[in-house]
Amino acid sequence: MAASGGARRLVASALRRGAGPPRVAPFAAACGMPPAPPVAVGTASAVRDAARAGVLGAPFARRLSGAAALGRSRLSGLNMFQLSAAATDKASAPASAASPPAEPMELPTSDESEKLLRVRHSCAHIMAMAVQRIYKDAQVTVGPWTERGFFYDFDIKEPVTDKDLKKIRKEMQKIVRADMPFVKEEVSAAEARTRIKAQGEPYKLEILDSILARTPEAPITIYHIGEEGDPKRWWDLCAGPHVERTGDIAVDGFDLESVAGAYWRGDESKAMLQRLYGTAWDSKAQLDAYYHLKAEAARRDHRKIGADLDLFSIQQEAAGGGLVFWHPKGALVRHQIETFWKDLHLQRGYNLVYSPHIAKLDLWKTSGHYDFYGENMYDQMKVEDETYQLKPMNCPFHVAVYKNGYYSYRDLPVRLAELGTVYRYERSGTMHGLFRVRGFTQDDAHIFCLPEQVKDEICGVLDLVEEVLSTYGFTKYEINLSTRPEKSVGDNVFWKISEDALVEALKSKGWSYAVDAGGGAFYGPKIDIKIQDAIGRKWQCSTVQLDYNLPARFDMEYVDSNAEKQRPIMIHRAIFGSIERFFGILVENYAGAFPLWLAPEQVRLLMVNSEVEPYAREVAAAMRAAGVRVEIKGNASIAKLVRNAQQQKVPVACIIGKKEVEEGTLSVRLLGGIEVGALGKDEVLSRVVKGIASKSDF
Repeated sequence: MAASGGARRLVASALRRGAGPPRVAPFAAACGMPPAPPVAVGTASAVRDAARAGVLGAPFARRLSGAAALGRSRLSGLNMFQLSAAATDKASAPASAASPPAEPMELPTSDESEKLLRVRHSCAHIMAMAVQRIYKDAQVTVGPWTERGFFYDFDIKEPVTDKDLKKIRKEMQKIVRADMPFVKEEVSAAEARTRIKAQGEPYKLEILDSILARTPEAPITIYHIGEEGDPKRWWDLCAGPHVERTGDIAVDGFDLESVAGAYWRGDESKAMLQRLYGTAWDSKAQLDAYYHLKAEAARRDHRKIGADLDLFSIQQEAAGGGLVFWHPKGALVRHQIETFWKDLHLQRGYNLVYSPHIAKLDLWKTSGHYDFYGENMYDQMKVEDETYQLKPMNCPFHVAVYKNGYYSYRDLPVRLAELGTVYRYERSGTMHGLFRVRGFTQDDAHIFCLPEQVKDEICGVLDLVEEVLSTYGFTKYEINLSTRPEKSVGDNVFWKISEDALVEALKSKGWSYAVDAGGGAFYGPKIDIKIQDAIGRKWQCSTVQLDYNLPARFDMEYVDSNAEKQRPIMIHRAIFGSIERFFGILVENYAGAFPLWLAPEQVRLLMVNSEVEPYAREVAAAMRAAGVRVEIKGNASIAKLVRNAQQQKVPVACIIGKKEVEEGTLSVRLLGGIEVGALGKDEVLSRVVKGIASKSDF
């Protein structure tokens, strides 16, 4: 049975932002039954996991291959630790997880650990069994594993509270301690229908009908918990996999975290269900480490830091959700990011362009966006009998710039780069700070080249990616090669050529990679690059896409050495992904403490009293003349001024008293409470300027 239009729109919007799902329970995937996305009033984790798990037909059989067994999930970096309150709105961990581990612990995802995948899937079933023991009228729907946990959607007449979650967890622990077997059984569709009707479970009947619509001849797979003949034995439709016995699960290695609302099948006209979220690990030590990381992620939440440091806001009453207001300090940081990006691209032979925010509908029809991407675009608008739409991508505009010129083979490659603002439809429940917005600026570039230039150009892009990301401190990467999706344009020959070219470039770089089967763009395969931040979280940022299709759709040409017209090959690429999202990642990676060159306020001069103000102004003037962002503060105790500078994450604070004025010095304190001591004012300026220029510390 097909998902609702709302669910499809959520799925598509998640996918176009690189937000593929983790593998979900096979029966749900096989029958086209995505778990319903939570409604907007749910927790942040509910929104996240809906976008990740609510994808049609995510087959369990989709396995990674390649030189490294890396995780397949493509959720634009929004994994379990990347939302500040990742399955709860509380910053604190429960008592069982109060103490962080002595050393950092590797916390594998379900994709990286087959054992944990089974544990998490089995915990979902055990939770459903416990719920139906406690709530006799509760009905189950779907319950997949997620990247670092699991959930199940229930129709329960009374609201489930935090206190109820503890009660359900205790019942789950009883089931685990009972060491019951998981027993697989295959039955006919008629037998499955009979059993479901006997249980009085209409949701299961709907799931069964969806399974039969896809695989009418296949037997129906059921998993039981408990021995045959046990009156408390429990079962559900499921294709597995599971652990062999409930006792294989660490009794203190799982927890229930939150409850959120979710419409059945993602359809707001259908029943509102309650989605219970949990997490499961190999041991209590891993569970404790998970909660420790989650608390650290909450401390780094870019939304909170953005407000505390007055960097940006999203004002629902003014512009609506998903549209960002950049405040002066945030705008300064963004300016530094963009200036560095532009300068580096000009050095690398790119030409900067600017393009409109809207275009005629015919452009989107020619590009294929109207047919393949229309549900992510905003409604059409009529202007003087012409139909226009806001741009969701910059690609067709760069094609238009190319087509406005005349090129021979000697002119190629042509590299066009733009910080272009695009607009994409997002449901209100899926938006999250700067990580998922409706209007954002892509650091977009398109390269038009000859076939023999493809490898070198892609390698050049990968080199540029490394240079840019390492400047911000990101040196650990995870690489995915994303191949042809089911909904795509172009013939198999061009797709094969494109995929082979990307593989060749990756091999020449010596990079290991995983294959994300079906994860490519509708017009071509791509390389997706995830970065690892200061606390080990992975975020998808950079992408490189090879495209033979748009040049053909737009009839692009160059003249070869025989004076004959040929088609160029098009490479799409972005390094940050979007300025907004990358800014949010930086805020969380640095915990708001931007490095000296990026900080909106680089130096703060702290006056002991008003008598030193002339000297402070003299120092500030010299610093501003050298391009340093400096402020003067006084009218408070030095202790308070220092504390405020630390809270505002100012990299360099300089105390000025009578002694400093007399000696021509500054007493320097660095962010983090490091006391450098008295230095000559010229030396301080020299070190600050040098640190900014070299993008290093003071």
